[in-house]
Amino acid sequence: MPAPAVSVMALEKYFPPALTGWRALTQPLARATEKALGGVSFAVDQGEAVALIGQNGAGKSTLLRILATLIVPTRGHATLGGFDVERQAAEARRQLGYHTGGDEGFYSRLSGRENLAFFAAMNNLSAAESRERISGIAESMGIQDDLDRQVRTFSTGMMHRLGLTRALLHGPAVLLLDEPTRSLDPLAAADFRHLLKDDLVRGRGATLLFASHTLSEVEQIADRVVLLDAGRVIACDSPQGLCASANAPNLESAVATLARHSVPADALS
Repeated sequence: MPAPAVSVMALEKYFPPALTGWRALTQPLARATEKALGGVSFAVDQGEAVALIGQNGAGKSTLLRILATLIVPTRGHATLGGFDVERQAAEARRQLGYHTGGDEGFYSRLSGRENLAFFAAMNNLSAAESRERISGIAESMGIQDDLDRQVRTFSTGMMHRLGLTRALLHGPAVLLLDEPTRSLDPLAAADFRHLLKDDLVRGRGATLLFASHTLSEVEQIADRVVLLDAGRVIACDSPQGLCASANAPNLESAVATLARHSVPADALS
């Protein structure tokens, strides 16, 4: 059996509590006691699409940021493409594409094409590869006709699509997305879901781990769902499996039922 593309083992993350007023002045080095993740374990197979769902504050974005090597866990460990995200961060980063709707990082006075060419070069793509991939992915994202405009003129939705294009440029083996269709109009969102499931996962064998609040999107894309509650895994199964275990007619009802009767599952795969 091949090794999993993503492996998360007893992952914990604590942050210092938010302090205000005089406490912020007298306790600047507050002990990290606010739990974001409390022992999360699961694995994602190569070529699998897995969704992270749960209420705001459940730990979805924190988990993705750890896997993207942006923050380190308090305890436990995780691997991406076989590389430990803390001890082998550089190698892990070469395996992944990461995008969050709130993350821009573009140069506003450069065009979209110039920005993408820069990031392609940062990923060691040749000039010919860069041109080909920018053109193909931008067309699938619906921004091909706007690539030569300065980024500062882009709308919020266009910026989001540009960020998604950047995440896909180097053909990552593992794609980490935080609310991938946020800010996209319905037609663009449908096109992007098609790109994710049919082209990247089924066509190219990419591995996808994404967080979403849109359960209809989860049902369309995900092979399995990891349900988080207060930093713990409370269920991990296919959308159909979750519905069956909760005796629910749809995923929305299943999630509500499982959250009300949650028993943390510490070692799910």
